[in-house]
Amino acid sequence: MTIIDRYLLRKFAQTFIICFATLMGLYVVLDLTTNLDEFSKCGEKAGGLLPFVARFYGYKAIGFFDSTSSLLALVSAMFTVAWIQRHNEMTALMAAGVTRIRALLPIIVAVTVISILAAINRETLIPQHRQEIARRSQDPLGDQAQSLVQRCDNRTDVLLRGKHTFADQQRIEEPDFRLPATLQQYGRELTAENAYWKPAEGSRPSGYLLDGVREPKNLDTRASLLLDDRPVLITPQGAPGWLRPGQCFLVSDVEFDQLTRANSLGQLSSTPELIRGLRNPSLYYGASIRVAIHARFLQPLLDVTLLFLGLPLVVSRESRNVFIAMGMSMGVTTAFTLVVIGSQYIGSLSWFLSPALAAWLPLVIFVPPAVGLAESLWN
Repeated sequence: MTIIDRYLLRKFAQTFIICFATLMGLYVVLDLTTNLDEFSKCGEKAGGLLPFVARFYGYKAIGFFDSTSSLLALVSAMFTVAWIQRHNEMTALMAAGVTRIRALLPIIVAVTVISILAAINRETLIPQHRQEIARRSQDPLGDQAQSLVQRCDNRTDVLLRGKHTFADQQRIEEPDFRLPATLQQYGRELTAENAYWKPAEGSRPSGYLLDGVREPKNLDTRASLLLDDRPVLITPQGAPGWLRPGQCFLVSDVEFDQLTRANSLGQLSSTPELIRGLRNPSLYYGASIRVAIHARFLQPLLDVTLLFLGLPLVVSRESRNVFIAMGMSMGVTTAFTLVVIGSQYIGSLSWFLSPALAAWLPLVIFVPPAVGLAESLWN
């Protein structure tokens, strides 16, 4: 690695860190001042306001990096190139026999590394801490009532409903589950005071533990209900070892998170989890999740394509005014982003485009002009 390589990487890293810290700091200041009362109350429960705020926004920074890394990497690359252009350092390098592509190689590598780090963050840290990332500023501890997104378990046809959810306990308040005709031997409704999500453990399947059962009546004395020779509604008579009177267990593969964060499944789940969700007979994911899975694999290619659309506009000989060139790059970036969002939106609605084609369409449109523009970098 030469001196100029280290110089460009240092300038790129400084710009990226400053931009990220500035945007994240602005978000924290605006969000914290708006919800200061909630944080003050939660800080008293959590053992201190400052440690609690730092922990809360530390998790938010993980999601913020995923949302902004691609754009900030491009901005940092553009600023670094504009900086060496302004001080005629690019001219000096070319006079020394260094080609543009060689001079810009550290920036290209840096953008690629940022894209790879974003993918690792998306597949590991975000799914691992999704509970904390998904919490709203109005409910920092997750102990306040939130609305429930009702879902139907496609394997059992049980409609999962309820009054409120509480993320800290993975609890549904006043669950009101509607049973299908195949499970209506004891009644159509399954209601209780609370329902708690329980993942599979040992021989016990995953599902919801209902406490304080109200309907059906006298469920304690009745046998468990089976569907295709598999238990679906387990009563204390069918599981005397771990169910107490007034309790029952509804077997389901619809997890608690899927009742509370249905709109953010694509952002907070890893790709293997999304793929398993597609294969889960209890769930039905729309085309939007299929588009998100394809987009996950293509995101590094999209980042590199966007870079090669913007860099030639800044370093070309015709672009004497660096700021005009950067403005053109931002225009290209805006058009690129709109095409990506538009194609994925159309694919999620299954209008004219399949999920795979919706994810690939931006590359089909922009790779040819990116290759054409990048040819000037080799001269």
